[in-house]
Amino acid sequence: MSFHRAFAVALAAGLLLLAGCASAVMKNYVGGPVETVMLDYGPPTSILDLGAGQRAYQWRKVSTNVVPGSARSEVRRTRRGTDVETTETPGYVERQECFYTFYARAAGERWLITNFRKPSLECE
Repeated sequence: MSFHRAFAVALAAGLLLLAGCASAVMKNYVGGPVETVMLDYGPPTSILDLGAGQRAYQWRKVSTNVVPGSARSEVRRTRRGTDVETTETPGYVERQECFYTFYARAAGERWLITNFRKPSLECE
């Protein structure tokens, strides 16, 4: 097996392992009342009435991560002595916004979760 093919297989396997993390947690709420999600994650960011006794409950999560900069120096010997070459990479702040949506139907005075919308890959 070539290196590129082996790398592609390993990458695909890794993505399959990562895929479904948030979805697996969300799947556990299906069939239960929406209050169980609220107890774990607080009130939803928005509630959308879909008609016919159905609603969508959505939670929004914003994450920020500081990625530090770096500097790398390389010393080279030349005919005229020593030369130091420095490469700098600036740091930055990474912001990610994720939405988690549950669908529910009315059951008396309660709302029961019937399904969920799979989050985007970077939010899994």
